[in-house]
Parts: sequence; C-alpha cells; structure tokens
Amino acid sequence: MSEQNEEQFEEITSEEVDRVVAQLENLIETTNSENIRSYLEEAMNEIYYLVYEEEAEEAMGEEEWDTEIEACAEDDEDVSEAA
Repeated sequence: MSEQNEEQFEEITSEEVDRVVAQLENLIETTNSENIRSYLEEAMNEIYYLVYEEEAEEAMGEEEWDTEIEACAEDDEDVSEAA
C-alpha cells in the first residue's frame, strides 16, 4: 500500500519550477489578450507555489501567509520576482 502512495507523488525541483516560471513570464510579456494573460499568471503562481509554498509559510507567520495568498489572488500579483 505504501508503495502505491510513493508512486502518486513526484518530486519537483526548484530548478524546473524556476525554468517554467521564467518561460511563462516571457509568454505573458508577448500576450496581447488580458484574459489569456490572467490565466497564464494564475498558472505561473500555482507552479511557483508547488515548490516555494513551504518556504514562504516558514518565512511568514501563518496568519500573514493567508493574507498574502488572498492579496495575490485579488491583485493577480506576479510572485515569480519574490524568489
């Protein structure tokens, strides 16, 4: 049973996340549509937090972290520069 659980999880490296986020940033810069740009920014943020969520939680208090997530969602803030 534990062998099956191990197969369900994959390790994602920060190098891969950084590379994908950088490529999405370049794509966002060349995209004219606000709607598409919004989806790309959302995807970029989700990918960024795959690796950096735990580090961000440790750096901030839990309450501050919840506030930061809400602010990012409202402002469509580009979190890739925070790394």
